[in-house]
Amino acid sequence: MESSARRDRDADGRARNARPRDGLGRPLPYGADGVARQPEGVTRSPEETLREAQRLLDAGMPFHAHEVFEDAWKSGPAQEEALWRGLAQLAVGLTHAARGNARGAASLLERGTASLARYAGQGGVATYGLDLPELALWARELTVHLPDRMDAAAEAPRLTR
Repeated sequence: MESSARRDRDADGRARNARPRDGLGRPLPYGADGVARQPEGVTRSPEETLREAQRLLDAGMPFHAHEVFEDAWKSGPAQEEALWRGLAQLAVGLTHAARGNARGAASLLERGTASLARYAGQGGVATYGLDLPELALWARELTVHLPDRMDAAAEAPRLTR
């Protein structure tokens, strides 16, 4: 049997993420007990997004927080896309840092910070109480500690003031 025929696919042929994962989003063997996945495609208010993402970050689950931010960037207004994408990149950067992938962590932390910098000091663009300068400082300081593997919960940023 061809390997692609064994893959879990939806009706449109897109891969489903049915494989269990650990708290940092790493795949586990089929049948293993994993951490419950974040449901995809959930539309939340910006405030609900930030609350849920902060809860996941504080629990040491930045991979799951990134999925919450991804929903926000896909369902929100176009002018906020880079804001939510930047937050998702920071969460994945923390994920890579916790996994011990210094190169991936540094790259994503840099990209996320650059995305968020577009919103710093701009009037008329909602940032929902995000402390953008503090998040940029957090990302720079986290990068200094690479390549050490990190405890994601201990290193989780505060998103809002």
